[in-house]
Amino acid sequence: MSATTTTDTVPVRAWLPTMLTLAAIWGCSFLFISVGVRELPPLYLALGRVLAGAVVLLAFLAIKRESLPRDPKLWLHSFVVGAVGSAIPWTLFGYGEERIPSLLAGIWNGITPLVVLPIAVLIFRTETFSIQRGLGLVVGFGGMLVVLGAWNVSGGADLVGQLLCMLAAVCYGIAVPYQKRFLAGTTLSGTALSATLLLCATLQLAIVAPLITRQSPPMPWTLSIETVASVLALGALGSGIAFVLSMRNIRLIGASRASMVTYLMPIFSILVGVLVLREHITWYQPVGGLVVLLGVAISQGVFRFRVKRVVAEPAAGL
Repeated sequence: MSATTTTDTVPVRAWLPTMLTLAAIWGCSFLFISVGVRELPPLYLALGRVLAGAVVLLAFLAIKRESLPRDPKLWLHSFVVGAVGSAIPWTLFGYGEERIPSLLAGIWNGITPLVVLPIAVLIFRTETFSIQRGLGLVVGFGGMLVVLGAWNVSGGADLVGQLLCMLAAVCYGIAVPYQKRFLAGTTLSGTALSATLLLCATLQLAIVAPLITRQSPPMPWTLSIETVASVLALGALGSGIAFVLSMRNIRLIGASRASMVTYLMPIFSILVGVLVLREHITWYQPVGGLVVLLGVAISQGVFRFRVKRVVAEPAAGL
């Protein structure tokens, strides 16, 4: 696949089932984060997640008899993606969900494609730009302001929580095209690449977490069953298996279109938030989320607009 992604030749059946599975896994991850931060500092929750995911993927590599990359450049790029795509955003979502409902965090995750597109076009040059995509960005930005409740200046802690989740989604928006540009074109399997990313994120959080929290990590037997299960689910499913599926879709259909999984994630995050955690949100937050998704849909070409060209007739006698 060339640097500028062409996806029209890839059949929908090749990537849609994977996208639906990813949406379900990642949509439910916000519930597990909300449960986990009740007993764990967000940094240690993120550490447990990347560690569990790394262990699962290393087990897969052992079964498949595959090895980790040996190229130092791949490890360097993996270190960047491990930080921007895993360690930082997962920590930010944890701090955000200490302040806001999990379903609202899931809605904020929906802005990821709006960040992916301009970065992929302007910086990494893995996508192309058009007037329609620009219109989608404008619509999506308006939806972000609605979700944020920009007219409500007294947001308090709720506003802080939303900004943290928004910043986490921005990190995803940077990591996806970076991963497409520097990692997706390698001959290594998605399992090996994903394991490398999680190992880098594990190292980063293992160093940073004790320094920032100023406390040792809690032992698993001191935590409730719900918290331990949440960490394992976030690691094995949300990090381990989901990383492999995500890398597959990025390779097949490009970073921008692969990020369309965020169309569906808010549906799952809202459903589990309401049904399991009994959460409630303000009316304008899901409305703004729909506007964001509309902007994403426009930018991704789900709705196609044709611009009629008007050709001026030459003046008489010329």
